Amino acid sequence: MIRNRLRLSYHPRQLSGDVFGGLTTAATVLPVSLAYGVATGLGPVAGMYGSIVVGLCASIFGGSAARIAFPAAAMVVGMIVVLTQHASNAAEAFTIVMLAGLIQIALGVLRIGRFVTYTPYSMIAGFTSGIGITIIIIQTLPFLGVASAPGGLLGIIRSWPQAVLSLNLHAVVVGLAALAICVFWPRRFRRFAPEPLVALIVSTALAALWLRDAPVIGQLPTALPTLQMPVLSAGLLVSAIQPALTLALIGSVNSLVACLVADSLTRARHKSNRELVGQGIANVAAGVLGALPGAGSTSGTTVNIRAGGSSPVSGALCALVLLALILGLGRIAEPIPLAALAAILIKTGWDIIDWRLITRIRYVQRDYLLVMLLTLCVTVFVDLVTAIVLGLIVAGFARAREAERLELGRVISVPVLDRAFFSGADADVDQFSARVGLVDLRGQFSFASANELAWRVGSDIEEHEVVIFDFSNTIHMDDSAALVMERLITAAGATNTECIVLNLSGTVSDTLKSLNVFRRLPEERFVNGLDDARELAKTLLDDDSE
Repeated sequence: MIRNRLRLSYHPRQLSGDVFGGLTTAATVLPVSLAYGVATGLGPVAGMYGSIVVGLCASIFGGSAARIAFPAAAMVVGMIVVLTQHASNAAEAFTIVMLAGLIQIALGVLRIGRFVTYTPYSMIAGFTSGIGITIIIIQTLPFLGVASAPGGLLGIIRSWPQAVLSLNLHAVVVGLAALAICVFWPRRFRRFAPEPLVALIVSTALAALWLRDAPVIGQLPTALPTLQMPVLSAGLLVSAIQPALTLALIGSVNSLVACLVADSLTRARHKSNRELVGQGIANVAAGVLGALPGAGSTSGTTVNIRAGGSSPVSGALCALVLLALILGLGRIAEPIPLAALAAILIKTGWDIIDWRLITRIRYVQRDYLLVMLLTLCVTVFVDLVTAIVLGLIVAGFARAREAERLELGRVISVPVLDRAFFSGADADVDQFSARVGLVDLRGQFSFASANELAWRVGSDIEEHEVVIFDFSNTIHMDDSAALVMERLITAAGATNTECIVLNLSGTVSDTLKSLNVFRRLPEERFVNGLDDARELAKTLLDDDSE
């Protein structure tokens, strides 16, 4: 039985599972947080505090019991873009983070959380795969032990030949060792020793004992973070709307997907709107503390639940463990090689790529394949905002084309032979004559098929003296399809074709009559049975023949 609400009670028997889940998740989150902080240029501490504040606030205020939140890959890439645009003023970048959190809170308060998950899967696959490729490209230079290159992703790609010629061999060996552990660490050991943590420990030992030329993190501050005051200038707030909205949407989609994963593993049910409010509070707090923004994580959530975590206590404990570590982490984290962190992120980027869809790419419909590839390419080579906008637009077009095919496939527009339709008619009736046409409108009709419907049915109307519009199996018509009916009746009048409306009822009738679609038709043209339609058609034909 699925529980519809978060559990408010807490049983002591849950504590052991939550403790083990929180500790295991902290071990998984620690190396990724350090790596994300280094990747953004804010430093590993920003990544750690991001995991702490986001994880704690999301656990306390969020809408899922066992979901784990920390700086997600997509949020980190979005933050890199924001920091690049506001490189001279970090306060402006963190103001955008705060604004993104406020937008998430607004989405939750307005109760539109569940609509965020309506994003087409093809777009999500292209977007996440683009994020994964972006992370891999960004981490190639630290993996080789060379300095970062200006000019964004294209600048990094252009620098690869020179980077290969000047690579740091010690860094490469350390990175390869860490990457090999991340890839080949036995699955049965992952519950007790997550592969990123093992890779971090082994590579740090290698760098400290033998490969000492590999660049390392270096000295870390251990004090509490400095509070960031928001920049409230009108110019910044106007320009910040777009990147803040992007961060908010990315974070919301990631969080709600993580909640769905938690639901499937725990048979509980999350609260979408509360989850968005909780994530919004978390990101506002992250901006105030100068930390990385975050979102719900499917990988962290899975690790937590499989380790025994079943309540917000495990997420809060994970954050508190990380806080305890960072307050005394300075000397421990200083010798960590940057190449090892790069290797961990390269494996993370590889896992983010949606291989499940890519391996079946030949079976994907052409329209949705275009959505995925376009979103992927724009994510990698342009920016996240454009990728989201274009992805949604093209996905909307693809969905409309699919709806057009489905809706028009149910329309039956056929001529009816007089000798079959008018049983007992006069013997002199031409046995091949088909003066009546039947248009059977089955299913639902929307703007997607409205224009094509007008052309297809309109050409058939011209060939008959009487046309019967059968609404017996019509479920729904939106305003666009309803106004097409008006065009068809007008076209029929222009060719002196009489119209009969059969079995019009329910919401379809309400829509058509509210728009006054049938103002040209007298009341007697509306009938409630095929026999009545037959008699009326015969009367109309006889009148025309006189």
